[in-house]
Amino acid sequence: MRRNIVHIGAGELTYAIREIVEQAGRIEALGVDMSWENIGDPIQKGERIPDWIKDIVADLVRDDASYAYCPTRGEPATREFLATRVTARGGARIGPDDILFFNGLGDAVSKAMGFLRREARVIGPSPAYSTHSSAEGAHAGDHPITYTLDPDRAWQPDLEEIRQKVRYNPAIAGILLINPDNPTGVVYSRDTLEGVVKIAREFDLFVMCDEVYINITYNGAPAVHLSDVIGDVCGLSLKGISKEIPWPGSRCGWVEFYNQDTDPIFARFARSLVDAKMLEVCSTTLPQRAIPRIMGDPRYATHLVTRATEYKRRASEACAILGPVPGITVHEPQGAFYLTVLFDRDVITGSMSLPIADQRVQRVVEEFILHASAEPDFRFVYYLMGATGIVVVPLSSFCCQRHGFRITLLECDDERRRRMFETLARVIGEYQESAVS
Repeated sequence: MRRNIVHIGAGELTYAIREIVEQAGRIEALGVDMSWENIGDPIQKGERIPDWIKDIVADLVRDDASYAYCPTRGEPATREFLATRVTARGGARIGPDDILFFNGLGDAVSKAMGFLRREARVIGPSPAYSTHSSAEGAHAGDHPITYTLDPDRAWQPDLEEIRQKVRYNPAIAGILLINPDNPTGVVYSRDTLEGVVKIAREFDLFVMCDEVYINITYNGAPAVHLSDVIGDVCGLSLKGISKEIPWPGSRCGWVEFYNQDTDPIFARFARSLVDAKMLEVCSTTLPQRAIPRIMGDPRYATHLVTRATEYKRRASEACAILGPVPGITVHEPQGAFYLTVLFDRDVITGSMSLPIADQRVQRVVEEFILHASAEPDFRFVYYLMGATGIVVVPLSSFCCQRHGFRITLLECDDERRRRMFETLARVIGEYQESAVS
């Protein structure tokens, strides 16, 4: 073309969690039974929505108002309900106009990062959830700036590292947290959250916190919201119903803005997101209308506890099976429904493999490896797919220099899930031994 029409940040738009589906689909077409552990969809893995929640949604479906546009910011009654819940916790005080609805948090992240000034950077965690790191890198036209979630500290970040990176990089305007974290399952302590807010206050930054899993915590980890510790610092929390109810197909999420009135630049940034949403008219109406009825129901608290208890059980099961395997490190998660398996340094190489009985599958896997990332955990993931049908996501795809993979805790069939973890434990050992043979 006579002009280059490609966005400067197009090269940063990667999402291995979904991209791996295309490759796995080719293997599945050859007759391999696949275990789709690459994506966090509880419904796909067999979770049943309680009938009382379905009854609420069914009642709303019969209401003509559910089919109409809603105000650009979102349903007024829902925003009032959510703002009241934030204020009732005793931290930040917000009103309905401090809440803005989006069509899922992917939409919210894309808008929030996309409407930042290009020179303004947001430092985020590594490993990093791909939606955040890709959106931030794309908006800046450069690689994401990250701080380290340290496996030697059970994936907690080092506050001094964050402070030094902020201090010596004046382009950083905000700090991103994911709490509970995806992919590691770590839940930030109150001290860590307060420490991040202190850094933001010192350097006049805003704090962005993805809290879509905030009501899925266990193993004694407290669910401390950003609003509980934000004080007078500008911030925004990203929340949704896709993982919590769970209702991933609703594509319904929202942003809560804190302390808009304390800084005119932050207020103008928040307003730009409202203006951008106005160009789309609004987000989907029906799931917004369902939120006060579902979350306000006295059965909802028990529903959350039941789900968290089940994920705790599965996390303990996975760690009991995988923990003793040589060459890997596994920390039991405290929240969300993921488990990160970390290969010890220099344990896996580019010469390792797994036996694949079907030669057609073998050829497909070798084709993938030929064109894949040179990172050795990609090689492991492709051999794992071909040899066992288990689909996981390589840790290096999460903007991380360490090697490993993320797996979910979502499989509802107890026998199938346990067999999958046992298979993983066995093949991880076989894969490491293949270098010797």
